[in-house]
Amino acid sequence: MSAPSSSTWDRRSVLRAAAGLAALGPLAACGGNTGREGGGSSGKGLVQYFHAYGEAGTQEAIKRYAKAYDKARVTTQWITGNNFESKLFSSLLTDNAPDVFEFHPQLQLIKSGQVAPLDDILGPVKDDFNPADITSHTVDGKVYGVRMIDDPQFFFYRKSILEKAGVGVPQTLDELAETAGRLTTDKVKGLFIGNNMVSTNYALVWAAGADQLDDKNEIAYHTDDVAAALKVYRKMFTSGHLLLDAPADYWDPSALVQGLTAIQWCGMWAMPVMQKALGDDLGIFPFPAAAPGAEPAVYNGGWSMFVNAKGKNVDLAKEYVKWLWIDQKKYQEDWALSYGFHIPPRQSIAASATELKSGLPAEGVKLFTDYGRFDNISWTQAMITALDEVIANAVRKGTDPEKALDTADAKVNRELKKLFG
Repeated sequence: MSAPSSSTWDRRSVLRAAAGLAALGPLAACGGNTGREGGGSSGKGLVQYFHAYGEAGTQEAIKRYAKAYDKARVTTQWITGNNFESKLFSSLLTDNAPDVFEFHPQLQLIKSGQVAPLDDILGPVKDDFNPADITSHTVDGKVYGVRMIDDPQFFFYRKSILEKAGVGVPQTLDELAETAGRLTTDKVKGLFIGNNMVSTNYALVWAAGADQLDDKNEIAYHTDDVAAALKVYRKMFTSGHLLLDAPADYWDPSALVQGLTAIQWCGMWAMPVMQKALGDDLGIFPFPAAAPGAEPAVYNGGWSMFVNAKGKNVDLAKEYVKWLWIDQKKYQEDWALSYGFHIPPRQSIAASATELKSGLPAEGVKLFTDYGRFDNISWTQAMITALDEVIANAVRKGTDPEKALDTADAKVNRELKKLFG
């Protein structure tokens, strides 16, 4: 349910396009009576924003849930193409702002007063959520946003291709690079990590034993091991063993399913499609360790529901979020398991999810449990862009990794100063 419908949508780099959080700053107050029937600011109903999920049936499901709510008319804006973020943040500056919207925890949204704390509706069930989903949404003891789905990402591979080449599952980043070479033929590339190679940014840093920021909100990604990992990426980029021009990006399973690559970075959401096409010839493994003593990494994406604190109907919006994403377990289970596979953030729902109890889905849950890492709420859009540029410069252009990291440091430190002084 994380793969978008447009093949132009890049799930990590476009997910938080520069037009989004950069435009926030101190947001103007939203609201005002626009007279829209069912509009969020009209007092007659609520408006919710969703990006266009790629899995069939998702839009119908969200509208079906909303229709079942009997305390207000809920209108869904289903944002297609690659402009979800820009439309969302542009709208938050106007009278047409949504009352509720899906997004990711971002400190700027909280500091600007754009999103409402939801402790009052989360309180009774807070302990039923994955603790990491609560922590990643918490600032100064208050929780902002209700997690809807957890989306672990890892490598999918064709077992038969690895067996034919006589190679095992890579245990280190160096082994991954070597394996990609041994699997590459004149028709199949060994590895696909996305057309612009930034989808694994976080995993690369974590697997090198580092992090984006430390517990003091200071730079933690600039280490010798991260620089060394970037050199391995550069080696893979110049080797000819990477698929770099797939028809759809990493979030879409087609590169592996159509035989364009032997190994693909993707999300658990695509597992049912892959299993249907490839059957038992499908395996998964985490991003392998990239430094001595470091652990493998699994990036946990996912989406959360936020309440617009500057809207006209904050209390009603909170009631709706509570009704759908806290009270209606049948809808939460349907959303997580009926349109691709996702891990329900509610532990009670995850515990009863039979679809995830055996086989490859169970392996995915175990990788998530053992190695899953979550977004850092203090990591802003400008920081995301800075790390993306490290890949563009150090990997694609051949800039010395230390120089590329130094350039990122200057940009990240400027952002940290804005946030924390």
